[in-house]
Amino acid sequence: MTEATTARIGAIAADLDQFEGQLVTLEGWLYNRRSSGKIHFLQLRDGTATLQCVMVKKEVDPDAFADASKLPQESSIRVTGVVKRDERSPLGFELGVKALDVVSKADEYPISKKEHGVAFLMDHRHLWLRSSRQHVIVRIRHTIIKAVRDYFDGNGFTLVDAPVFTPNAVEGTSNLFGVEYFDRQAFLTQSGQLYMEAAAMAHGKVYCFGPTFRAEKSKTRRHLTEFWMVEPEVAYLDLEGDMDLAEDFLCFIVERVLAKHTEDLKTLGRDVDALRKVKKPFPRLTHAEAVDLINKAIDDGTADRRPAGTESMQHGEGADDEQVDATPTLTRARHDDDFGAEEETILGRLFDRPVLVHRYPYAVKAFYMKRDPEDDTRALCVDVLAPEGFGEIVGGGQREDDLDALLSRIEAHGLPQEVFEWYLDLRRYGSVPHSGFGLGIERTVAWICGLHHVRETIPFPRMLERLSP
Repeated sequence: MTEATTARIGAIAADLDQFEGQLVTLEGWLYNRRSSGKIHFLQLRDGTATLQCVMVKKEVDPDAFADASKLPQESSIRVTGVVKRDERSPLGFELGVKALDVVSKADEYPISKKEHGVAFLMDHRHLWLRSSRQHVIVRIRHTIIKAVRDYFDGNGFTLVDAPVFTPNAVEGTSNLFGVEYFDRQAFLTQSGQLYMEAAAMAHGKVYCFGPTFRAEKSKTRRHLTEFWMVEPEVAYLDLEGDMDLAEDFLCFIVERVLAKHTEDLKTLGRDVDALRKVKKPFPRLTHAEAVDLINKAIDDGTADRRPAGTESMQHGEGADDEQVDATPTLTRARHDDDFGAEEETILGRLFDRPVLVHRYPYAVKAFYMKRDPEDDTRALCVDVLAPEGFGEIVGGGQREDDLDALLSRIEAHGLPQEVFEWYLDLRRYGSVPHSGFGLGIERTVAWICGLHHVRETIPFPRMLERLSP
């Protein structure tokens, strides 16, 4: 046999003219198998794609043909054969098998074609990642993360890594994981924002990107205890500029995903046309205007608070125990309160693109938010709510740059001033107006992919009752 070239399926698909008629060796795992007497059809996946390999009995070693008929799913194999153009194939080609080498024969695979419950699939998450649906989600997540970095790297931002261990909380310690740090108490970070404010005073435009942790005892479909967040911060930027930045940033991400993953999104059942509507400008509402819109929708019976993603949800893939009454009693939104998941869902379903809600009540916002000089009951903050009811994906605003005002807020929130002295120094030495925001990767993946629950958006989710695998 002529010496074969080792290749990957994705590389062959990308340059079929070069590989057509060539003898190649593919290394991967048996995804599926069917036979029709003298022919085996082997579905081989190698991490880049899944390819049909046709094994004809008279064209291969008899022992190899016999071995193939008994191979369990997920056995690791090397397949050598000739690349043949085939327009019926999703990849445009198939492999005519000449030789098969079994690297490792798998045990009986626990995830079968039958329907499995979510708990079972999550217990086997390390194997569930191999399924075609989960494979697509992880690839799209990768593209979103690369788009995040490309956007900021291409727009004059400097990456500054924030610490994971912190001596103080950004918004209080009630929902943080405390850890013993030698002879002191420390916390796993809930945000890199305070450190990015320091970095912005040095570099002007910065961002951090890493894991964050919240110890909220929540079981909702939007919450994880460990998730990834990107947080830009910009000196001399006001709230309007912050909203412009968030808007441009989200459009960039969606455009990048659509350019690369339109067919992948369709396999997930995602309405791609809905994503194509994500164009500037986004609607901008004050919190007061948003409250009125929500209450109007409730009053006239048009409020839709169905969990996002339920329309295309597949049993065993996105389903969970969360039930929504078809005729719920909806609670009216309040002008003096923050929004919860229900209000966010109702409001998001009123628009075909993300909506920016700004100037929430000052009393319910974090200590570092700047008060609106034109209405001291409001904060210069903004949340970006995804359309179709996927909820908040961005939260941010303008930071308090006045030393006395910040000292007053720290005291009002009952926070220990001593651990914030370094943060207060930023107001003592060259304070300037500055703004930023945080975007949660998992909620963004859920929105773009049309997923009901964030547990599918991260390879190994950590939730209230799940710490493994």
